[in-house]
Amino acid sequence: MKAFIVFTSLLALGLCAEELCYKDTHRSCNSVSSKLVPGTPNCNAKYGAIDFMQPELQQYANQLLYRSFDFLLMSTYFGNYVKNRPGFEKLYRKYSDNLWNDGIELIKYLDVRGGSMDFKNFPRNLVEEENTGAEAKPKPGPNWDLSEYLSLSKALDLEKDLAGDVFDIHLHADDHTEGHYDAEIAHHMEKEFVDKHRDIVRSLAGYTKDLGEMLDTADASLAVYLFDELLQSGKY
Repeated sequence: MKAFIVFTSLLALGLCAEELCYKDTHRSCNSVSSKLVPGTPNCNAKYGAIDFMQPELQQYANQLLYRSFDFLLMSTYFGNYVKNRPGFEKLYRKYSDNLWNDGIELIKYLDVRGGSMDFKNFPRNLVEEENTGAEAKPKPGPNWDLSEYLSLSKALDLEKDLAGDVFDIHLHADDHTEGHYDAEIAHHMEKEFVDKHRDIVRSLAGYTKDLGEMLDTADASLAVYLFDELLQSGKY
């Protein structure tokens, strides 16, 4: 009886499915060729709307890696002998490392879902930044007088942009139209990114507000020094 049920289930599986791994392997096993892989295109980890969402996930991974270098440049700028702000250097190095790790993890996630990574698939805003040059988006360096206060506001804007991109990906993955909906991608973005960006945005907003109030004193240079000491201590 059990054997009959199993046989019936397999038969139904073969008849009802047009694009299944079982059907591919069955066809390949019955062919004269001994090369099974080319004849089994559906034996992969893809399901849901990964094909629809893959380009956007690739763009976000590239965005994370790119912004990681932005924060690394900011960290290096405040770590030189001229600025000598070890607290700001530590803060931006931490953000840089976090974004780099997030980008690598997202690339691994694409592989888990059966997708692939395209390092040339950049989001439009990064392409526009590169095309418009340094005039539109200056980089930290000798020609960019980046103060501690301005750097916090720049960091806050960058993190808000990244948080907004997560919302866009979640919105598209939660589109309940055929071929677009993917609950697992939406869940993954919530679990790995939403809370993290919320906390970072909150911290940077607090830093910006507190330093702004500290600068509104008779000795602004002392205020910046004390603020950097707080960042360096890791207790703030």
